[in-house]
Amino acid sequence: MNPLALSLILTTLLAGTLITMMSSHWLTAWMGLEMNMLTMIPILMKTTNPRSTEAATKYFMTQAMASMMLMMALTINLMYSGQWSITKMTNPVASNMALMALMTKLGSAPFHFWVPEVTQGVELTPGMILLTWQKLAPLSLLYQMATYTNTSLIYLSGLLSILIGGWGGLNQTQLRKILAYSSISHMGWMLIILPFNPTLTLLNLAIYITLTLSIFMILANTFTTSMSSLTLMWNKTPAMTIMLMATLLSLGGLPPLSGFMPKWLMIHELTKNNSIIMPLTMAIMTLLNMYFYMRLIYYSSLTILPSTNNMKMTWQFTNTKHTMTLPTLIILSNMLLPLTPMISMLE
Repeated sequence: MNPLALSLILTTLLAGTLITMMSSHWLTAWMGLEMNMLTMIPILMKTTNPRSTEAATKYFMTQAMASMMLMMALTINLMYSGQWSITKMTNPVASNMALMALMTKLGSAPFHFWVPEVTQGVELTPGMILLTWQKLAPLSLLYQMATYTNTSLIYLSGLLSILIGGWGGLNQTQLRKILAYSSISHMGWMLIILPFNPTLTLLNLAIYITLTLSIFMILANTFTTSMSSLTLMWNKTPAMTIMLMATLLSLGGLPPLSGFMPKWLMIHELTKNNSIIMPLTMAIMTLLNMYFYMRLIYYSSLTILPSTNNMKMTWQFTNTKHTMTLPTLIILSNMLLPLTPMISMLE
């Protein structure tokens, strides 16, 4: 892609997200979402092939449908209240329609079907942007709508997302699809805690983005996209394999890693609000995710027998250069748990 065109696309993508996040007016927020969607399509088609074209088409059709539904909700709300303010959507029909439109943009169940297909059809870098940056704008709108959304619909979508995110990833062999189902599951946790404590939603989002960025950068550095290529990773880059193992365990929410912190705080918040069955169900369903994370760790580090043949240990003869970005992300992905008391005080 032309560097000038790429810089223009990335600048517009950044501007669209920031416009939506800083807006209190529905029309400007909708315009930011449209800028975001239209600039994401050429990023998905960075390498032109039938798979990326199909993925970009699916993304466009789904997002266009969600944008149309959102504009319909805004029009209904304007007819009944005469206001464009995000925090003043009082009509229940408009509120539910807007909520479903934003869930579609986030890729939470039952509007999740496009996420694995689009992520699998593109390269690692566009997939990374799709599963991280593209969550910011819709979640910022849900954050502002948290006080008047339909909680029953949010709980249903959240529980379905956690279940489908775990169940759908069990039989996958492609790493991008596995990370897409992981994203769906994490969206479920963020949605369920939103009516109780929106700050914890933002904390979970920050931890999730850090972990997902780390995993995508490791996979991009090692040119790994499937479980079959994951089995060769230990011989090529042992250091990367160890970092991937730690990050996957953190993504699964195991203590004492960073990924345990948001789940711990969210379960504590739910039980504090006399909700016992829901966090128990969420924790049990998350074990499905933990299973396929452990399967990835097994494939990457435990399936190759020890060997005395030096030619198999290619990492001894390759001089890999890494920037400080990846080590910093790995540290953040695994060592933030001691900050939990301070974060609890800020709630």
